[in-house]
Amino acid sequence: MEANVPSARSRALAVLRVRSRASAVGLLPAALAVVLVAARATGRLAGDPWPTVTLVVCVVAVLVLLVGGAFAAVVLRASPAVTPTVQLSEAAAPDLYRLVRDLADRMDVPPPSAIALTPDCDSWLEDRSHAAHRRGAARVLGGAPGPVGPESAPGAAPVLVIGSPFLWWMRVAELRAVLAPVVAGTGPSAHPDIADARAFVRGLDAAVDVGGRRGLGWIATPARLLLRLCRTDAAEMERGVAAAASERAQGVDYGLRIVAQEQVGLAYAGWDRLLTRVALPAWRMGRWPAHLDAGVVSALTELSRRDRLAEGFTSRLGERPACDLLEQPGLIDEATSLLAARLFHGGPAEAGPDWSPVDWAAYPEEVVDRKWRTEAARLHAALDALAVPVGRPASPSAPAAPAAPVSSASPAALPGSQGASGAAGAAGPAMLAAADSPSPTADALAGPTLERVLGYLTDGGGEGAAGEALAGRITGELAREERAAGPAAGAGKARGADTLPLFPLQPPRSGRDLLADHVTAMVCCAAVDSAGATPGLDWLDGPVLLVGGDRRSDLAPRVLSLVEDGNPEPLRDWLSALGVRTEKPVRLV
Repeated sequence: MEANVPSARSRALAVLRVRSRASAVGLLPAALAVVLVAARATGRLAGDPWPTVTLVVCVVAVLVLLVGGAFAAVVLRASPAVTPTVQLSEAAAPDLYRLVRDLADRMDVPPPSAIALTPDCDSWLEDRSHAAHRRGAARVLGGAPGPVGPESAPGAAPVLVIGSPFLWWMRVAELRAVLAPVVAGTGPSAHPDIADARAFVRGLDAAVDVGGRRGLGWIATPARLLLRLCRTDAAEMERGVAAAASERAQGVDYGLRIVAQEQVGLAYAGWDRLLTRVALPAWRMGRWPAHLDAGVVSALTELSRRDRLAEGFTSRLGERPACDLLEQPGLIDEATSLLAARLFHGGPAEAGPDWSPVDWAAYPEEVVDRKWRTEAARLHAALDALAVPVGRPASPSAPAAPAAPVSSASPAALPGSQGASGAAGAAGPAMLAAADSPSPTADALAGPTLERVLGYLTDGGGEGAAGEALAGRITGELAREERAAGPAAGAGKARGADTLPLFPLQPPRSGRDLLADHVTAMVCCAAVDSAGATPGLDWLDGPVLLVGGDRRSDLAPRVLSLVEDGNPEPLRDWLSALGVRTEKPVRLV
């Protein structure tokens, strides 16, 4: 027995003592009532006021027993948190099951009862012996594609949850070394005192969640109190269990584990960039990349190429990847990719007309180009609402007056409307200023142009009212779109284990940042339409503009100069060198 197991057991007993004391407090009025009734029956407490005292104590005892029994029932029956995973049957990953069982045999611990995948860079053991886990497994997965393995039976060993990016990025030997201390945790987990203490803490945590429901608020108060009383001991118990598992696993691939831990950090860095820069734009468009785990390999290969992270990096890729342990890696990758969209964005559980998968080869055309066109249309709809003419821009000295909201039925309010947007707010000061200028060309009147955006934002200073008003319009429109989209845009439910997204990736963005994104999209659309540029995908940075097959990374500072300082000259020089015609209408659909 490892040296840390007795320490973990002593902490588990401390947690169980909290449970025993709570039970004793609940039974104390009943015990007192029994003593009083017995004393009255034997004539030891005759006369006043003992009849009244006995009656009051009995009533209080009954009430305490009812409340305590209800609370205990909630703790025992409340559904603990269920981590959404893609469960693997042994038929779907026989080699992976064989590897895990071999690890368990070498360390003389019970093998995990099942294996599941999580779309995150982490691995752990999860007890799913509670009946709520078995009832809720299919409901939580929501019919997501991919293999679904068996649930744990009561008293079975915990389920091994593996981060899916590890399978695609790590080699087989590295995965084995990383999983060794995790699998070793099944030994301490089988100790009855530790298992009981964990079940008690999980029940209290679930009771706190139940207490958030209407009419059940009284349950949360005692549950929080008991959690506070056993929090320190429970944390020390888990620390002791982890130390014991690590100690037991030291004899299994210890030297390789140091190298493998470096790959864990690398996988996390690439996974984070892939989700926030590549997947998130697609999710916002109603598309979900179907092979995120395969994209991790491309992202980390590009990261290592740029930063020259390690010697022998290329030779390492020649070794057998851990995803070879799966029978159908493509199907499992698709299932975990859909689950990642649910966990990090709150998307639907199943594919549909408004939530369809996209392959990496089609990503530039179906996501990048569509994203740019949508943002350009939103930008011009905001200009329409501010009564900015389609032709020549308003004079910088004439501020744009707020216009009445454009009716959704009007042509100006429709993304990609051609020709009609210039009629919106015709009586505004911007139109009066434009009336003194030469007549716009036919091309300028045919549809939205980049010149319209450049002219409006050139207002003599980054703190001008024009940029602020435009940023405000865009921010408000985005907020309305997200509210209308509902849970698919990440709204999720209010509380509970089904709250999605569990880990939202959408940090708040300022109006200036949103304006810069939309101006960049407009510039990219103009470059594609008039200068032969193409949309592209960078594995670390997401959507990019390609000119002659090469990425143009010098656009962002020029857009910021326009948005922040009101200085269009750097951007105009860039557009002129590229051959972009700012007066040519841009296709928005």
